[in-house]
Amino acid sequence: MNFFQNDLYDTYLKRVIDLAGSILLLIIFLPLGILLAILIRLDSSGPIFADTPQRVGRNGKLFKMYKFRSMIENAHILLRKDPKLKSLYEQYKRNSYKLREDPRVTLLGRFLRKHSLDEIPQLLNVLKGEMSLIGPRAYYPDELTNQQKKYPETQKLVKKVLSIKPGITGYWQVSGRSEVNFDKRIAMDANYVDKRSLWYDICILVKTPWAMVSGKGAI
Repeated sequence: MNFFQNDLYDTYLKRVIDLAGSILLLIIFLPLGILLAILIRLDSSGPIFADTPQRVGRNGKLFKMYKFRSMIENAHILLRKDPKLKSLYEQYKRNSYKLREDPRVTLLGRFLRKHSLDEIPQLLNVLKGEMSLIGPRAYYPDELTNQQKKYPETQKLVKKVLSIKPGITGYWQVSGRSEVNFDKRIAMDANYVDKRSLWYDICILVKTPWAMVSGKGAI
């Protein structure tokens, strides 16, 4: 078995790359991060970091993902609990947990989300060992539950995807991003799990800056 295609890669070499890469990127993005934090406070009321529900990590373990806030305060709770947003929540679930027109997104948030700048704080999750620089999407618990009911054929793929750490960027993010529905997205994530290697991760990493700058497919 190839060393770069088994768990040894995830446990050792990839972890070293994650640590070194996240520290370097945190240093590079620190000035921008400070600027964005100030702009977020000026743009709308609420915390700097998003108050999002926990995500599902490796082996189903839940963790708090750090993101810059791009929505109004308590946006995720309001979507699920506010009767006025019931129809929006149903549309959200039908569209694989994505909304092309989301009234909860702030003016600055649209720019942050389009260019993935809201994801900079996830480098802290990488340092903590909860995420990798490159890997599958980190899904919401209710997202996985509801989408597997909608696409029952994806259950085995979900199990495979949850066998490794989620990533800040990944194969589907640089290929189709938010335009990809759940069934295709989870298949792409599962394909990454099978093909993951040092070279494959480098190829995804090289494509990531253009995906951020172009904002193609972002919602």
